[in-house]
Amino acid sequence: MKLDPHFKQFYSWARENNVPVIVLSSGMAPIIRALLVHLVGPETENIEIIANDVQDRPGKRQDQEGGWELKFHDNSDFGHDKSLAIRPYADHIAKMPENDRPTLLYAGDGVSDLSAARETDLLFAKKGMDLVTYCEREGIPFTLFEDWKTILATLKDIHSGKKSLEKVAAEGAEEAKHEEKEKETTK
Repeated sequence: MKLDPHFKQFYSWARENNVPVIVLSSGMAPIIRALLVHLVGPETENIEIIANDVQDRPGKRQDQEGGWELKFHDNSDFGHDKSLAIRPYADHIAKMPENDRPTLLYAGDGVSDLSAARETDLLFAKKGMDLVTYCEREGIPFTLFEDWKTILATLKDIHSGKKSLEKVAAEGAEEAKHEEKEKETTK
């Protein structure tokens, strides 16, 4: 498994600017934690991970060969309905005074991210992936990203006030339309 090499730079910026980072994944929490620590560093021990877990297989222990099995985060069709994980954060933020509300952001690429697409202030959808198609069809505002470097550049623009969420989402929709037209002309 490979982690985007720009995630480390993104995470450093987020820490320096007191931007909380939560990993919301349909993967397995212990593997995600190990990857983050190995590829980014021990400072990632503070990242909250909301994901599926592993548990002992009946009659065995996890440290034995074949001794573990997947423990889904919830009982949804995908084993982890990410919208259910986001809602408590969104509900908490909604109760805050408007001037104190942080911006809730989400980055995703595929089918497991569909339920989360409507739950945040700004959705980053990975260029060329299923989530973009879904958002276009459903009229969900989003902006495109290629990697964590592009997410970081966008966040810096938002954080500095150079761009608004609305402008970023509008630019993302235009870029996606342009990408779709380019695909059609190259067929």
